[in-house]
Amino acid sequence: MKVRMSSFGLPHSDGCDSHDAFEVKSWDETVVAVLADGAGTSPIAREAALRAVSSFVNHYQSRPRAWTPQKSLSEFARVINRTLHHDSMVRFGTPELITTLSVAVIEGNRLFGLNVGDSRVYLLHDGQVTQLSRDHVAQRTGLSHVLDKALGLESEVEPYVFEAELTDGDVAMLCSDGIFNTLSSDELDRNLRARSPAGVYVLSARAHATAQTRDDMSVIVLDVEKTGRLATVKDMALGIPDKLRRGDELDGFTLVKSFQHNDRTWLATRDGQRFVLKLAPLEARENEEILHLFAKEMWNAQRLHDDRFFPRAFAPANATARFYAMEFIEAPSLKAFLRSRRLSVDEAIALGTFLLNAAQYLLRFDLVHGDIKPENILVVPGYDCIQFKLIDFGSVAEIFSVTSRAGTASYLAPERFHETPISERTELFAVGVTLYEALTNAFPYGEIERFQNPRFHDPKRPIKLNANVPLWLESVLLRALARDTNGRYLHYSEMLFDLGNPERVAPFRQKSEPLLQRDPLLLYKTGFFILLAVVVALLLILLKR
Repeated sequence: MKVRMSSFGLPHSDGCDSHDAFEVKSWDETVVAVLADGAGTSPIAREAALRAVSSFVNHYQSRPRAWTPQKSLSEFARVINRTLHHDSMVRFGTPELITTLSVAVIEGNRLFGLNVGDSRVYLLHDGQVTQLSRDHVAQRTGLSHVLDKALGLESEVEPYVFEAELTDGDVAMLCSDGIFNTLSSDELDRNLRARSPAGVYVLSARAHATAQTRDDMSVIVLDVEKTGRLATVKDMALGIPDKLRRGDELDGFTLVKSFQHNDRTWLATRDGQRFVLKLAPLEARENEEILHLFAKEMWNAQRLHDDRFFPRAFAPANATARFYAMEFIEAPSLKAFLRSRRLSVDEAIALGTFLLNAAQYLLRFDLVHGDIKPENILVVPGYDCIQFKLIDFGSVAEIFSVTSRAGTASYLAPERFHETPISERTELFAVGVTLYEALTNAFPYGEIERFQNPRFHDPKRPIKLNANVPLWLESVLLRALARDTNGRYLHYSEMLFDLGNPERVAPFRQKSEPLLQRDPLLLYKTGFFILLAVVVALLLILLKR
């Protein structure tokens, strides 16, 4: 396959930042082009466009091998939309991170595409120019060309997906509305037939624009000189093995023993090394949703490859079954470790720092772990200190995507019991519970069963259960565990800063504490003004006499 790629953009005014964003990337017999146009005039519009483009390219490059291009396009658009919308609601209270999105993917001899909003995709095929995308705009009283669909506008979005066959000599072009609102259809056609590079469209549109019509302008051109031999990517025809037994062989791995009282997770050996194999559930044979969830788990396991935080995971090349392998780390879980002793203060600080850094790493992919707890943390002995690893890729989810009680009840934030989406704040609560348990061998709000509707009272102060806990660290834990989200940390970085700067940690007072303990200065000020008011009243009475 041979595709000449060009991209070019200009802001509406020199010296300003464009609210358009675009990227084109290729590997093997795949080309991905993404273009977004942030809605509005504030810097938030640029942020929305940049996030949409970078997220889409990163997602597609590491997409689950079992997903078709069409499924991947739709799934990623929905994930990015949900993240932008909920992030807007958390930060601003209204949808602000809004952007259009257009995508064209060339795989072999097919073009797969998607759009949300009014950024367009055109194709020159067999001498005919066609607009493949669909404009999501509405005409309203007193207004024209209003977006009625865009990423981040609503919590859910249904993108428009299209597909086309390619032949040698075809040309695809993606552009923002600053281009097609300025250049006529005839001019666009002429440039496509002339196989013009992206810069020609943008400079021509800039030359034709008036002061009223000048806008951010961006174009990506994919000139297909030769299509590839790769036809449409199909679902992988992989089997899901029946019940397995010790000694069975699976794609070069020898099964040694099963974990977790089932035969879907196995310790296995290959070439003298030990691995953990995770197989798709048997129910995935008949249930598309379960198969979909396992494909996402495999995808996340393979792309989260920072060995500071997670075991290395991979899907074997030329696999015949749906499974993935992870390196085997011979270490107890934190839950097992705590049966022998609690963590020291320094170890707990190291654990908190590890969990928050891991959470920030996940956030780069718009992900949260979803089930932070001692059972999912390995305690790895080191030369002079213990270290940690985070496991269970099956719980990893897109931020804001989960509104159910998925996870372990004792570690769920109070708002998770009332269908509030999973977020940094709810993950911080789980980190707080884990650290509290590691230092005290107790739960701050007691052990909670899966289907309970718990009532949350102020937790017992950690220092009452472990006298070694310093006051500053107690304040950090209680702030992470606050029942009221307004009193809790908002971002991982805030708690991470406090763990590294004890001298700057502000005291945290629980509402049930007497005012003298919570805020003695406020009590003294209040008493002073009450006493002053009484004295003034008495003086006025005396003067009247």
